[in-house]
Amino acid sequence: MLRRALLLAMLALAAFRPAGAGTLVIESWRVDDKALWEGVIIPAFQRSHPGIEVRFAPTAPTEYDARLRARLQEGSAGDLVSCRPFDASLALYTEGHLERLDGKPGMQYFEPGARVAWQTAGGKESFCMPVASVIHGFMYNKAIFRALDLQAPKTVDEFFGVLDALRRNGVAPLALGTAEQWEASQLVFTNIGPNFWRGEAGQQALIEGRARLTDPPFVEALVFGARMGGYLGKGAAAQTYAQSRAMFAERRAAIYPAGSWDIAYFGRAPGLELGVFAPPLRRRGDACYISDHMDLGIGINRKSRNKKDALTFLAWVGSQEFADIYSNRLTGFFTLSNHLIALRDPVAKQMAEWRRSCASTIRLNAQVLHRGQPSMESVLWNVNARVLEGSLAPQEAATRLQSDFDRWYKRSQQ
Repeated sequence: MLRRALLLAMLALAAFRPAGAGTLVIESWRVDDKALWEGVIIPAFQRSHPGIEVRFAPTAPTEYDARLRARLQEGSAGDLVSCRPFDASLALYTEGHLERLDGKPGMQYFEPGARVAWQTAGGKESFCMPVASVIHGFMYNKAIFRALDLQAPKTVDEFFGVLDALRRNGVAPLALGTAEQWEASQLVFTNIGPNFWRGEAGQQALIEGRARLTDPPFVEALVFGARMGGYLGKGAAAQTYAQSRAMFAERRAAIYPAGSWDIAYFGRAPGLELGVFAPPLRRRGDACYISDHMDLGIGINRKSRNKKDALTFLAWVGSQEFADIYSNRLTGFFTLSNHLIALRDPVAKQMAEWRRSCASTIRLNAQVLHRGQPSMESVLWNVNARVLEGSLAPQEAATRLQSDFDRWYKRSQQ
């Protein structure tokens, strides 16, 4: 009886052992990726590192930031931390929760531009290893285009010419609604906008005070959105993201303003012949820009009790093996490493190839420009939804954006 009691006590203690004392624990908001991590990624790592146990422990996305910070503060967080881009992770680093990673194994596979979302000002210190980005563009139904003898548009004029042709033939041109507002900003404005404000050049000009949101390039991007709004369905104001996806998947609309994360969803849609084209150029011959938005990094909890194994795992995350698994098994999430990866999904491959011919840029407000109140993120959602709905003119929208921006932004805040 005594031996059995001792055994039960030992098991109870093991069950409440702090995270990081033995098994590596990965904090994440990627609840939907749990099966991939447990069934593919972790087993792949353990084939070459059989002595290291790893557990993927996701938290609901809406709760992740607050719960992670609380666990870090009380010392109960996992060893490895999934890092959101820019300020959310920068705050964790400046508060002393994340290890500095400059010079650590695996970091050599990421070019300076790939690290920017997880660095201090001027790129002086890196605190998370880059993992993946998402790319924006437009998905379309190839069968509908073929039946109407339409080509994927390359310019703004060609784009609206295609929308006109679809409508003349009784086909809903766009699967897009404004009920949730974020699509108006992320799937329209910051999708097509880089071709107007010249990507990073325009964003940096705003940060440095050399440009204003009332300048022609930003107004022209809003004009594009206003024109798009004329091709939405009558119920667009109440149409959700899920309804837009279903509309396109069920072949009830020809074009879907998209993020690459939706490739896998549409790849499972019965009978849908999926195509993709890049954000249209203002005119042929212009340089092209794509929203290639940094999405995920991984850092090390400074209070981890198993930093040696955490560094070993992170070095493997920087490897070609991990980049290949992640990019091909999580379709539409593209490695930020400089490894050459052969993508198997044809739509994902086409979007990744845009990086060769177009300059990549992050979402306009992702770096520095969203730090005040009201946040540029929330204002962009509301303003762009109203522009699409036709209740706010492009010039008025630009004035509203700049006015809210002027309330708080000073160059010293960058």
